[in-house]
Amino acid sequence: MDEEQQEFSRLVGAVLVRFYAQNARTPPPGPELAAFGARLGAIVAERGLPRPLAAHERGAPGEMSDEKCAPLVAAALGGATDELLATAAKQLVKACFYPEFKTCRDSWCEVAADGACRRQELARVCGRVSGTHCVDCPHWVALTPAQNEKMLAKRWHARGAELVENRGVFLPEDFRALRRWLHARARAPRK
Repeated sequence: MDEEQQEFSRLVGAVLVRFYAQNARTPPPGPELAAFGARLGAIVAERGLPRPLAAHERGAPGEMSDEKCAPLVAAALGGATDELLATAAKQLVKACFYPEFKTCRDSWCEVAADGACRRQELARVCGRVSGTHCVDCPHWVALTPAQNEKMLAKRWHARGAELVENRGVFLPEDFRALRRWLHARARAPRK
């Protein structure tokens, strides 16, 4: 495994360790996390990342059908049957392969008819590797951590102290590091 793949595996491992902790579960042992990261990294290397947008392009949020996503998740899992890892794997695959876009769809602050904002409910957000934001949210690369936190605080509908008390769940910096790595790699010259 080259240095680039090792760094990707390390970043994915950090996301998984935090994701397991926020779900009150012990993560798989280090070698299993590294193997998962290596398998996901191999998929990224084989498929390539989505093309970066040119300066004048805005892009649009993308989706991935279950038919396209499921085989990639299965390959990343490599036979592992842990449901929490499968949940994380699906989200990580989408984080790697959704196309880039520059205008956030603001789903992190959408309020339902009952007045609740689902992406600001701690119990729901614990099931997301990317916290409150979508896995492909442009804020991960466009904003600094402080800017991002300030923006969330301004449009926070839930109990404000909960954001502060659970910042690492709602706005995980390990996931920001992964998104920034993916963003930079998409722009790196091809070998």
